[in-house]
Amino acid sequence: MKHRGRHRRRRRGRALRAALAGTALALTAAATMISASQATVGDNPGALKPLTSSDATDALRLREHLVPQTSLDRLSSAMGRPVGVGAVLADADDSLRDAADCTAGERTSLPVEPAATRAYCWNTADTHAWQPGAVTTSGDADDDGMWGENRVILSGWSHQARSAAGQDLAKVAFVDANDPGRLSYTWVLLVVPVDGGRTYRPLASHVSGMVWYQDKLLVTTDSGDRNSLYVYDMDRVQRATVDADAVGRVREGWSAHGYRYVLPAVGSYRPAGDERGPRLDGVSLDRSTAPDSLVAGQWVSEGSDRHARLWRYSLSPRDDRSGLLDTDTAGSARAAEAFETKASEIRGVLSYRSDWYVGGASDEQDGHGTLWRQNTDGAKATQCGSDETHHRCWSPRTESLSYWEETGELWSQSGRVLFALPLDSVGGSLD
Repeated sequence: MKHRGRHRRRRRGRALRAALAGTALALTAAATMISASQATVGDNPGALKPLTSSDATDALRLREHLVPQTSLDRLSSAMGRPVGVGAVLADADDSLRDAADCTAGERTSLPVEPAATRAYCWNTADTHAWQPGAVTTSGDADDDGMWGENRVILSGWSHQARSAAGQDLAKVAFVDANDPGRLSYTWVLLVVPVDGGRTYRPLASHVSGMVWYQDKLLVTTDSGDRNSLYVYDMDRVQRATVDADAVGRVREGWSAHGYRYVLPAVGSYRPAGDERGPRLDGVSLDRSTAPDSLVAGQWVSEGSDRHARLWRYSLSPRDDRSGLLDTDTAGSARAAEAFETKASEIRGVLSYRSDWYVGGASDEQDGHGTLWRQNTDGAKATQCGSDETHHRCWSPRTESLSYWEETGELWSQSGRVLFALPLDSVGGSLD
Protein backbone atom coordinates (compact mmCIF):
# COMPACT_ATOMS: atom_id res chain seq x y z
CA MET A 1 0.00 0.00 0.00
CA LYS A 2 1.39 3.37 -0.97
CA HIS A 3 1.37 6.43 1.23
CA ARG A 4 -1.24 8.86 -0.04
CA GLY A 5 -1.17 12.66 -0.27
CA ARG A 6 -1.55 14.83 2.83
CA HIS A 7 -4.64 16.70 1.64
CA ARG A 8 -6.89 13.89 0.45
CA ARG A 9 -10.36 13.51 1.96
CA ARG A 10 -10.08 16.68 4.08
CA ARG A 11 -13.73 17.52 3.43
CA ARG A 12 -14.76 14.14 4.80
CA GLY A 13 -12.54 14.68 7.83
CA ARG A 14 -14.11 18.05 8.65
CA ALA A 15 -17.59 16.53 8.53
CA LEU A 16 -16.56 13.71 10.85
CA ARG A 17 -14.94 16.13 13.31
CA ALA A 18 -18.15 18.15 13.43
CA ALA A 19 -20.20 15.03 14.16
CA LEU A 20 -17.86 13.88 16.93
CA ALA A 21 -17.83 17.28 18.59
CA GLY A 22 -21.50 16.89 19.52
CA THR A 23 -21.27 13.44 21.11
CA ALA A 24 -19.81 14.11 24.57
CA LEU A 25 -20.19 11.25 27.03
CA ALA A 26 -22.14 11.75 30.24
CA LEU A 27 -19.95 10.43 33.04
CA THR A 28 -21.59 9.52 36.30
CA ALA A 29 -21.78 12.28 38.89
CA ALA A 30 -20.29 9.97 41.50
CA ALA A 31 -17.20 9.26 39.41
CA THR A 32 -16.64 12.98 38.79
CA MET A 33 -17.02 13.84 42.48
CA ILE A 34 -14.57 11.13 43.52
CA SER A 35 -11.99 12.25 40.97
CA ALA A 36 -12.27 15.92 41.91
CA SER A 37 -11.85 15.14 45.59
CA GLN A 38 -8.66 13.24 44.84
CA ALA A 39 -7.22 16.00 42.63
CA THR A 40 -4.36 18.03 44.00
CA VAL A 41 -1.90 20.54 42.58
CA GLY A 42 1.22 18.87 41.23
CA ASP A 43 4.58 20.55 40.79
CA ASN A 44 4.52 22.60 37.60
CA PRO A 45 7.29 21.27 35.34
CA GLY A 46 7.72 24.70 33.75
CA ALA A 47 9.12 25.32 30.29
CA LEU A 48 10.90 22.75 28.15
CA LYS A 49 14.67 23.15 28.04
CA PRO A 50 16.13 22.56 24.54
CA LEU A 51 19.06 20.14 24.44
CA THR A 52 21.51 21.35 21.80
CA SER A 53 24.91 19.99 22.80
CA SER A 54 26.32 17.17 20.70
CA ASP A 55 26.82 15.02 23.81
CA ALA A 56 23.13 15.31 24.71
CA THR A 57 21.84 14.48 21.22
CA ASP A 58 24.43 11.77 20.49
CA ALA A 59 23.20 9.90 23.56
CA LEU A 60 19.83 9.50 21.80
CA ARG A 61 21.18 7.83 18.64
CA LEU A 62 19.65 4.55 17.55
CA ARG A 63 21.26 2.00 15.25
CA GLU A 64 19.04 0.24 12.71
CA HIS A 65 19.13 -3.55 12.37
CA LEU A 66 16.94 -5.10 9.66
CA VAL A 67 16.11 -8.80 9.54
CA PRO A 68 17.78 -10.30 6.44
CA GLN A 69 15.39 -10.68 3.54
CA THR A 70 16.36 -14.35 3.23
CA SER A 71 15.11 -14.98 6.77
CA LEU A 72 11.79 -13.24 6.10
CA ASP A 73 11.36 -15.13 2.81
CA ARG A 74 12.14 -18.46 4.50
CA LEU A 75 9.52 -17.82 7.19
CA SER A 76 6.77 -16.72 4.78
CA SER A 77 7.55 -19.61 2.44
CA ALA A 78 7.16 -22.10 5.27
CA MET A 79 4.06 -20.51 6.81
CA GLY A 80 2.28 -19.57 3.60
CA ARG A 81 1.54 -16.31 1.88
CA PRO A 82 1.18 -13.37 4.34
CA VAL A 83 -2.19 -11.67 4.66
CA GLY A 84 -3.04 -7.99 4.92
CA VAL A 85 -4.86 -5.91 7.50
CA GLY A 86 -8.15 -6.26 5.63
CA ALA A 87 -8.08 -10.06 5.90
CA VAL A 88 -7.46 -9.85 9.65
CA LEU A 89 -10.36 -7.43 10.12
CA ALA A 90 -12.65 -9.69 8.09
CA ASP A 91 -11.92 -12.41 10.66
CA ALA A 92 -12.90 -10.22 13.64
CA ASP A 93 -15.22 -12.14 15.94
CA ASP A 94 -15.09 -10.19 19.22
CA SER A 95 -16.70 -6.84 20.01
CA LEU A 96 -15.89 -4.01 22.38
CA ARG A 97 -18.67 -2.84 24.68
CA ASP A 98 -20.01 0.66 24.12
CA ALA A 99 -19.72 3.24 26.94
CA ALA A 100 -23.31 2.62 28.00
CA ASP A 101 -22.44 -1.01 28.71
CA CYS A 102 -19.26 -0.25 30.66
CA THR A 103 -19.48 -0.69 34.42
CA ALA A 104 -19.28 2.25 36.82
CA GLY A 105 -15.89 0.96 37.94
CA GLU A 106 -14.60 0.85 34.39
CA ARG A 107 -15.77 4.41 33.71
CA THR A 108 -13.58 5.71 36.56
CA SER A 109 -10.66 5.14 34.16
CA LEU A 110 -11.95 7.96 31.95
CA PRO A 111 -10.66 11.53 32.24
CA VAL A 112 -12.69 13.93 34.35
CA GLU A 113 -11.74 16.90 32.18
CA PRO A 114 -11.74 17.10 29.24
CA ALA A 115 -14.52 14.54 28.92
CA ALA A 116 -14.28 11.64 26.48
CA THR A 117 -16.60 11.78 23.49
CA ARG A 118 -16.22 8.08 22.75
CA ALA A 119 -15.44 5.19 25.06
CA TYR A 120 -15.40 1.40 24.73
CA CYS A 121 -14.62 -1.40 27.18
CA TRP A 122 -12.72 -4.61 26.52
CA ASN A 123 -14.08 -8.03 27.37
CA THR A 124 -12.68 -9.36 30.63
CA ALA A 125 -12.29 -12.86 29.22
CA ASP A 126 -9.96 -11.56 26.48
CA THR A 127 -7.86 -9.34 28.71
CA HIS A 128 -7.70 -11.08 32.09
CA ALA A 129 -4.07 -11.21 33.31
CA TRP A 130 -3.03 -8.99 30.38
CA GLN A 131 -1.73 -5.45 30.88
CA PRO A 132 -3.04 -2.73 28.53
CA GLY A 133 -0.52 -0.56 26.75
CA ALA A 134 -0.19 1.57 23.64
CA VAL A 135 -2.75 2.69 21.06
CA THR A 136 -2.26 3.76 17.44
CA THR A 137 -4.67 4.08 14.51
CA SER A 138 -4.98 4.22 10.75
CA GLY A 139 -4.97 7.99 11.34
CA ASP A 140 -1.26 7.52 12.05
CA ALA A 141 -0.77 5.11 9.17
CA ASP A 142 -2.15 7.41 6.48
CA ASP A 143 -3.13 11.05 6.60
CA ASP A 144 -6.61 10.41 5.19
CA GLY A 145 -7.34 8.26 8.25
CA MET A 146 -7.94 5.10 6.23
CA TRP A 147 -6.01 1.93 5.55
CA GLY A 148 -7.40 0.80 2.24
CA GLU A 149 -11.15 0.97 2.79
CA ASN A 150 -10.97 0.59 6.56
CA ARG A 151 -10.68 2.68 9.68
CA VAL A 152 -8.54 0.74 12.13
CA ILE A 153 -7.42 1.02 15.75
CA LEU A 154 -4.52 -1.03 17.11
CA SER A 155 -4.38 -1.72 20.86
CA GLY A 156 -1.28 -3.28 22.43
CA TRP A 157 -1.34 -5.65 25.43
CA SER A 158 1.31 -7.63 27.30
CA HIS A 159 1.42 -10.63 29.60
CA GLN A 160 4.09 -11.25 32.19
CA ALA A 161 4.67 -14.86 33.12
CA ARG A 162 4.15 -15.65 36.79
CA SER A 163 6.17 -18.84 36.76
CA ALA A 164 9.36 -20.11 35.20
CA ALA A 165 7.30 -22.43 33.02
CA GLY A 166 5.38 -19.52 31.49
CA GLN A 167 6.48 -16.95 28.94
CA ASP A 168 6.14 -13.21 28.50
CA LEU A 169 3.93 -12.28 25.56
CA ALA A 170 2.75 -9.22 23.64
CA LYS A 171 -0.30 -9.01 21.40
CA VAL A 172 -2.18 -6.38 19.40
CA ALA A 173 -5.93 -6.12 18.86
CA PHE A 174 -6.75 -5.19 15.26
CA VAL A 175 -9.98 -3.23 15.72
CA ASP A 176 -12.43 -2.64 12.88
CA ALA A 177 -13.53 0.95 13.55
CA ASN A 178 -15.61 1.49 10.41
CA ASP A 179 -18.82 1.57 12.46
CA PRO A 180 -18.35 3.78 15.58
CA GLY A 181 -21.36 2.05 17.12
CA ARG A 182 -19.80 -1.40 16.92
CA LEU A 183 -16.07 -1.99 17.17
CA SER A 184 -15.01 -5.58 16.46
CA TYR A 185 -11.51 -7.01 16.75
CA THR A 186 -9.10 -9.91 16.31
CA TRP A 187 -5.88 -10.60 18.23
CA VAL A 188 -2.46 -10.81 16.55
CA LEU A 189 0.57 -12.07 18.50
CA LEU A 190 3.83 -10.09 18.13
CA VAL A 191 6.83 -12.32 17.45
CA VAL A 192 10.48 -12.10 16.44
CA PRO A 193 12.03 -14.40 13.78
CA VAL A 194 14.94 -16.54 15.02
CA ASP A 195 17.21 -19.24 13.57
CA GLY A 196 17.35 -17.56 10.19
CA GLY A 197 13.57 -17.44 9.83
CA ARG A 198 13.05 -21.13 10.57
CA THR A 199 10.88 -20.27 13.57
CA TYR A 200 9.97 -17.34 15.82
CA ARG A 201 9.84 -16.42 19.50
CA PRO A 202 7.34 -14.19 21.31
CA LEU A 203 8.10 -10.51 21.84
CA ALA A 204 8.76 -10.74 25.58
CA SER A 205 8.13 -7.13 26.50
CA HIS A 206 5.58 -4.67 27.78
CA VAL A 207 4.21 -2.53 24.93
CA SER A 208 4.08 1.01 26.33
CA GLY A 209 4.47 2.78 22.98
CA MET A 210 3.35 1.98 19.45
CA VAL A 211 3.10 3.91 16.16
CA TRP A 212 1.65 2.65 12.88
CA TYR A 213 3.25 4.72 10.12
CA GLN A 214 2.70 3.85 6.47
CA ASP A 215 3.21 0.07 6.23
CA LYS A 216 5.27 -0.28 9.43
CA LEU A 217 4.38 -0.69 13.10
CA LEU A 218 7.02 0.63 15.52
CA VAL A 219 6.80 -0.89 19.01
CA THR A 220 8.73 0.04 22.17
CA THR A 221 10.36 -2.54 24.40
CA ASP A 222 11.05 -2.53 28.12
CA SER A 223 14.37 -2.78 29.95
CA GLY A 224 14.48 -6.56 29.51
CA ASP A 225 15.32 -6.18 25.81
CA ARG A 226 18.46 -4.61 24.41
CA ASN A 227 16.47 -3.05 21.55
CA SER A 228 14.61 0.22 21.99
CA LEU A 229 12.14 -0.37 19.13
CA TYR A 230 10.97 -3.30 17.06
CA VAL A 231 9.70 -2.82 13.50
CA TYR A 232 6.80 -4.82 12.05
CA ASP A 233 5.57 -4.89 8.46
CA MET A 234 1.76 -4.66 8.38
CA ASP A 235 1.70 -6.56 5.09
CA ARG A 236 3.41 -9.57 6.67
CA VAL A 237 0.74 -10.90 9.04
CA GLN A 238 0.95 -14.71 9.04
CA ARG A 239 -1.70 -17.29 9.87
CA ALA A 240 -1.03 -19.80 12.63
CA THR A 241 -1.97 -23.38 11.82
CA VAL A 242 -1.95 -25.02 15.27
CA ASP A 243 -4.07 -24.09 18.29
CA ALA A 244 -1.60 -24.66 21.14
CA ASP A 245 0.10 -22.79 23.97
CA ALA A 246 3.48 -22.93 22.25
CA VAL A 247 4.87 -20.03 20.22
CA GLY A 248 6.79 -20.92 17.08
CA ARG A 249 7.23 -23.96 14.91
CA VAL A 250 5.88 -27.20 16.37
CA ARG A 251 5.61 -30.71 14.97
CA GLU A 252 2.12 -30.12 13.58
CA GLY A 253 2.82 -26.68 12.09
CA TRP A 254 2.89 -23.12 13.46
CA SER A 255 1.56 -22.10 16.87
CA ALA A 256 0.78 -18.64 18.32
CA HIS A 257 -0.33 -19.38 21.90
CA GLY A 258 -3.85 -20.10 20.68
CA TYR A 259 -4.20 -17.00 18.49
CA ARG A 260 -4.93 -17.19 14.78
CA TYR A 261 -2.34 -14.67 13.59
CA VAL A 262 1.25 -13.65 14.23
CA LEU A 263 3.14 -10.55 13.13
CA PRO A 264 6.90 -11.21 12.77
CA ALA A 265 9.37 -8.36 13.31
CA VAL A 266 11.32 -7.18 10.25
CA GLY A 267 13.85 -5.04 12.12
CA SER A 268 14.79 -3.22 15.29
CA TYR A 269 16.53 -0.12 16.62
CA ARG A 270 18.94 -0.30 19.52
CA PRO A 271 21.13 2.30 21.25
CA ALA A 272 24.08 3.22 19.06
CA GLY A 273 26.35 3.88 22.03
CA ASP A 274 25.65 3.07 25.65
CA GLU A 275 23.56 -0.09 25.77
CA ARG A 276 21.62 1.38 28.71
CA GLY A 277 19.96 4.12 26.68
CA PRO A 278 17.97 5.64 25.23
CA ARG A 279 14.90 3.88 26.57
CA LEU A 280 11.74 4.93 24.72
CA ASP A 281 8.92 4.54 27.23
CA GLY A 282 6.34 6.25 25.03
CA VAL A 283 6.13 7.13 21.33
CA SER A 284 3.67 8.86 19.04
CA LEU A 285 3.49 10.34 15.54
CA ASP A 286 3.75 14.05 14.73
CA ARG A 287 2.47 15.01 11.28
CA SER A 288 2.97 18.73 11.91
CA THR A 289 6.73 18.47 11.20
CA ALA A 290 8.45 18.17 7.84
CA PRO A 291 9.20 15.35 7.41
CA ASP A 292 6.79 13.53 9.73
CA SER A 293 8.48 12.48 12.94
CA LEU A 294 8.42 9.86 15.67
CA VAL A 295 8.08 11.48 19.09
CA ALA A 296 9.61 9.78 22.14
CA GLY A 297 9.61 10.27 25.89
CA GLN A 298 11.11 8.51 28.86
CA TRP A 299 9.94 7.59 32.34
CA VAL A 300 11.80 9.16 35.28
CA SER A 301 10.55 8.45 38.79
CA GLU A 302 9.42 11.30 41.01
CA GLY A 303 12.27 12.54 43.19
CA SER A 304 14.94 11.36 40.73
CA ASP A 305 18.12 13.43 40.48
CA ARG A 306 17.81 13.51 36.69
CA HIS A 307 15.20 15.03 34.40
CA ALA A 308 13.19 13.24 31.74
CA ARG A 309 13.84 13.87 28.07
CA LEU A 310 11.45 14.41 25.17
CA TRP A 311 12.77 14.07 21.64
CA ARG A 312 11.92 13.20 18.04
CA TYR A 313 13.38 11.25 15.12
CA SER A 314 12.60 12.18 11.52
CA LEU A 315 10.87 9.46 9.53
CA SER A 316 12.36 8.57 6.18
CA PRO A 317 10.83 10.32 3.14
CA ARG A 318 12.19 7.65 0.78
CA ASP A 319 9.76 5.28 -0.93
CA ASP A 320 12.14 2.34 -0.46
CA ARG A 321 12.27 3.00 3.30
CA SER A 322 8.59 3.49 4.00
CA GLY A 323 7.76 3.62 7.70
CA LEU A 324 11.39 3.53 8.86
CA LEU A 325 13.41 6.17 10.71
CA ASP A 326 15.63 8.47 8.71
CA THR A 327 19.21 7.22 9.10
CA ASP A 328 22.69 8.39 8.12
CA THR A 329 25.18 6.41 6.04
CA ALA A 330 26.21 4.48 9.16
CA GLY A 331 22.63 3.35 9.75
CA SER A 332 22.09 5.59 12.78
CA ALA A 333 18.95 7.59 13.50
CA ARG A 334 19.74 10.88 15.23
CA ALA A 335 17.42 13.03 17.30
CA ALA A 336 16.09 15.87 15.17
CA GLU A 337 15.07 17.80 18.29
CA ALA A 338 15.38 17.15 22.02
CA PHE A 339 14.22 18.74 25.26
CA GLU A 340 14.55 18.24 28.98
CA THR A 341 11.41 18.33 31.10
CA LYS A 342 10.88 18.44 34.85
CA ALA A 343 7.72 16.35 34.45
CA SER A 344 8.18 12.98 36.14
CA GLU A 345 6.58 9.56 35.74
CA ILE A 346 5.47 10.34 32.20
CA ARG A 347 2.70 8.17 30.82
CA GLY A 348 2.08 9.05 27.20
CA VAL A 349 3.66 11.78 25.11
CA LEU A 350 2.39 13.65 22.05
CA SER A 351 3.73 16.57 20.04
CA TYR A 352 1.71 18.73 17.67
CA ARG A 353 2.96 21.98 16.22
CA SER A 354 4.92 23.75 18.98
CA ASP A 355 3.18 22.03 21.91
CA TRP A 356 4.03 18.83 23.75
CA TYR A 357 1.33 16.93 25.65
CA VAL A 358 2.67 14.88 28.55
CA GLY A 359 0.56 12.54 30.66
CA GLY A 360 1.62 12.20 34.29
CA ALA A 361 0.90 9.23 36.53
CA SER A 362 -1.16 9.61 39.67
CA ASP A 363 0.62 9.55 43.02
CA GLU A 364 -2.30 7.51 44.36
CA GLN A 365 -2.96 3.93 43.33
CA ASP A 366 -6.49 4.61 42.09
CA GLY A 367 -6.28 8.37 41.59
CA HIS A 368 -6.40 10.37 38.38
CA GLY A 369 -3.30 11.70 36.67
CA THR A 370 -2.32 15.03 35.16
CA LEU A 371 -2.09 16.03 31.50
CA TRP A 372 0.42 18.82 30.88
CA ARG A 373 0.80 20.92 27.74
CA GLN A 374 4.40 22.07 27.60
CA ASN A 375 6.48 24.24 25.29
CA THR A 376 9.55 26.43 25.60
CA ASP A 377 7.45 29.18 27.21
CA GLY A 378 5.97 27.19 30.08
CA ALA A 379 3.46 24.50 31.08
CA LYS A 380 -0.25 24.28 31.79
CA ALA A 381 -2.33 21.39 33.12
CA THR A 382 -5.92 20.37 32.55
CA GLN A 383 -8.08 21.41 35.49
CA CYS A 384 -11.33 20.26 37.04
CA GLY A 385 -13.40 21.07 40.11
CA SER A 386 -14.80 24.37 41.33
CA ASP A 387 -11.50 26.29 41.25
CA GLU A 388 -8.13 26.20 39.51
CA THR A 389 -6.32 24.09 42.11
CA HIS A 390 -7.40 20.67 40.83
CA HIS A 391 -5.03 19.26 38.22
CA ARG A 392 -5.54 15.53 38.75
CA CYS A 393 -8.16 15.42 36.02
CA TRP A 394 -6.63 13.11 33.43
CA SER A 395 -7.11 9.37 33.10
CA PRO A 396 -5.32 7.35 35.80
CA ARG A 397 -3.27 4.86 33.78
CA THR A 398 -2.83 5.93 30.16
CA GLU A 399 0.43 4.78 28.59
CA SER A 400 0.17 6.37 25.17
CA LEU A 401 -1.43 9.25 23.30
CA SER A 402 -2.30 9.06 19.61
CA TYR A 403 -3.64 11.95 17.53
CA TRP A 404 -5.96 11.07 14.64
CA GLU A 405 -5.40 14.24 12.63
CA GLU A 406 -8.14 13.62 10.08
CA THR A 407 -10.83 13.54 12.78
CA GLY A 408 -9.11 15.84 15.31
CA GLU A 409 -9.36 13.12 17.99
CA LEU A 410 -6.89 12.20 20.70
CA TRP A 411 -7.02 8.44 21.42
CA SER A 412 -5.78 6.68 24.51
CA GLN A 413 -6.41 3.67 26.73
CA SER A 414 -6.67 3.34 30.49
CA GLY A 415 -7.27 0.10 32.27
CA ARG A 416 -9.74 -1.78 30.10
CA VAL A 417 -11.25 1.35 28.57
CA LEU A 418 -10.41 2.66 25.10
CA PHE A 419 -11.45 6.29 24.65
CA ALA A 420 -11.21 9.37 22.44
CA LEU A 421 -11.79 13.10 22.76
CA PRO A 422 -11.12 16.16 20.55
CA LEU A 423 -7.58 17.47 20.95
CA ASP A 424 -9.06 20.98 20.86
CA SER A 425 -10.95 20.20 24.07
CA VAL A 426 -7.66 19.76 25.91
CA GLY A 427 -6.83 23.41 25.26
CA GLY A 428 -10.20 24.47 26.63
CA SER A 429 -9.58 22.68 29.94
CA LEU A 430 -6.12 24.13 30.60
CA ASP A 431 -5.75 26.66 33.40
